[in-house]
Amino acid sequence: MMTSANTELIRVLADPLRLQIVSLLAHETLCTTHLVAETGARQTNLSNHLRVLREAGVVETEPCGRFTYYKLHPAVLESLAAMFGELAATARTTITTDRKRAC
Repeated sequence: MMTSANTELIRVLADPLRLQIVSLLAHETLCTTHLVAETGARQTNLSNHLRVLREAGVVETEPCGRFTYYKLHPAVLESLAAMFGELAATARTTITTDRKRAC
């Protein structure tokens, strides 16, 4: 079932730069400097997107000296994937009982 939290998470991940950040963090923990180099985005823009991802619970921070490293929080993405999996399973089981509209 689609909840407002899932709707918000989908909105957060729909942004191309945020999705790119999530894809990069799926492979390794990175700091803002690394993410700027990988994405080509300006640091202030990237920081704003990281804040949105952090507030949505998609990423976590790890302070390391004067740097802050970001890592993916997989449980949030797993719950979203499970929701889509349930929707797909429902569609598979109900497709044969689908009401047809009169043509």
